[in-house]
Amino acid sequence: MNQPIPQTRHPRGLMVLFFTEMWERFGYYLMVGILFLYLHDTLSNGGRGMDTSLAADIVGTYVALVYLTPFIGGLLADRFIGYRRAIFIGGCLMALGYFLLAIPRSGSLLYAALACIIIGNGFFKPNISTLLGNMYNTQALKPKKDTAYNIFYMGINIGAFICNFVAAYLRNNYSWGYAFAAAGFGMVLGMIWFALGQQHVKKVDVIKPMQKEDMPISKIVLYVFVPAIIAGAIGWFIPGNLIGSDSNDAFVFACIPIIIFYFSIWYRSNPSDKRRVGTLLTLFGVAIIFWNIYNQNATSLTIWAESYTNRETPKAAESLLKPFGFMETVNTADKDVPILDEHFKARTDAGGKVLTHMGTAPYLQNLPRDQWPAKGQDMKLLSTEIYQSINPFWIIVLTPVIVGLFGWLRARGREPSTPSKFAWGTIIAGLSSLIMVGACLAINVYQQKASSWWLFSSYGVFTISELFMSQVGLSLVSKVAPRRLTALMMGGWLLTTSLGGKIAGIMAGFWDRFDNKAVFFGISAFAAIIAGLALFPLTKRLNKVVVEATASDD
Repeated sequence: MNQPIPQTRHPRGLMVLFFTEMWERFGYYLMVGILFLYLHDTLSNGGRGMDTSLAADIVGTYVALVYLTPFIGGLLADRFIGYRRAIFIGGCLMALGYFLLAIPRSGSLLYAALACIIIGNGFFKPNISTLLGNMYNTQALKPKKDTAYNIFYMGINIGAFICNFVAAYLRNNYSWGYAFAAAGFGMVLGMIWFALGQQHVKKVDVIKPMQKEDMPISKIVLYVFVPAIIAGAIGWFIPGNLIGSDSNDAFVFACIPIIIFYFSIWYRSNPSDKRRVGTLLTLFGVAIIFWNIYNQNATSLTIWAESYTNRETPKAAESLLKPFGFMETVNTADKDVPILDEHFKARTDAGGKVLTHMGTAPYLQNLPRDQWPAKGQDMKLLSTEIYQSINPFWIIVLTPVIVGLFGWLRARGREPSTPSKFAWGTIIAGLSSLIMVGACLAINVYQQKASSWWLFSSYGVFTISELFMSQVGLSLVSKVAPRRLTALMMGGWLLTTSLGGKIAGIMAGFWDRFDNKAVFFGISAFAAIIAGLALFPLTKRLNKVVVEATASDD
């Protein structure tokens, strides 16, 4: 008579977390979508006027640290402060960072703002996902867990899709500061929504008691963070630069003791754990290449969209787009605009006429003079950051297709194993870079603009690889890692994302040194395709370890 009724609906807490995450991602992707553009923009337009190398360096370092701090924030929430408190701390810090960026001519506040966002993300990002997982750990809700994460992931991409249109409108009609402020208001809205829904999530905010197999935070600090800080300081202060800048050297040096630490875990493990850790480290190495291509959206693909893509708005569309403020305006009257790429200097047409010179708008620097707007007239361009919405658009469109495909294959016993998904995902990511190689070879990039369809296609192909890989990573770690090492191996997965982001920034910092841009994208394409192909012979053995680990922990 008193038996509980089986739960057939998702708990209301899902919508609390869905909209909180949607607004947080709205702010995050708005900021990432315009950060390089803001740093690279000329001072006359309210930007920072940095060269390509410095702007890419800052963006790459920012992305790397954003994905590194969740390891620390997750550990602190797990063992000390709880998940809800960590989310509030993280949300408030991120909102503060966005509002600091909104202050015009803020000088050194730029780095304080980025630090607030980096630390805030560390507290926020891992713990809202943990709350969602805890919510679906009951026997009645476990079957709905995958569906809940798919719904949650849609919230991320809805926020990522709409934010760039808001950013374009505000920075075109007002200033960069208004766009960053919108990210701050988005974060505030997310926190208000989360606060109003506390009664639906507080029951799953359970601090995990310390287990005997858990490595104490004191040891993690001693064995991981202290050596990393010392090595990073050495990299920063060594004379000259080995990899383009002090921050690049410091980051790479700091990663060395961390990588050694993870290999020492593998070396010292018992045979059973060694197979598990070895499997994860193999897949981590491949994932770095994948995340490098993923994070090029904020660096090299933004450069491509800004300067090498035909963004001129058709006359018929101008009246439609103008009220929304999605268009930039350029003319030939701009002053003191630096050359964006050293190869633009003294480029000539067949008749020997110089095509570009100092003082032209950046967009015009690789456009033949006969295509420039006449004096007193404007050229209307689609705002660069709108291209950042292509990836979330494809995710929203393709997620049901890929999920349906895997379901169809699963019903027939032919769904690829997780290692196979990693291999295919990496190869497909490489193909997305190969499309950009085609874009470079199809035109003379110093005298012509490429069609927007190249970017649209590249993002579409990459989205398929993202749906193969990004959602299985954390799940794989939770299944395969030895129980005593789960938190550390989760940190290893986040480190792959961090390294990929930094490598993307380092590569973009060398953008101007590549006379042939096809070589730039070809490096990523070659690395990804070769890594994916090299993984295939190992998939059977790796999958055996995954199956054994999952069975032993059930």
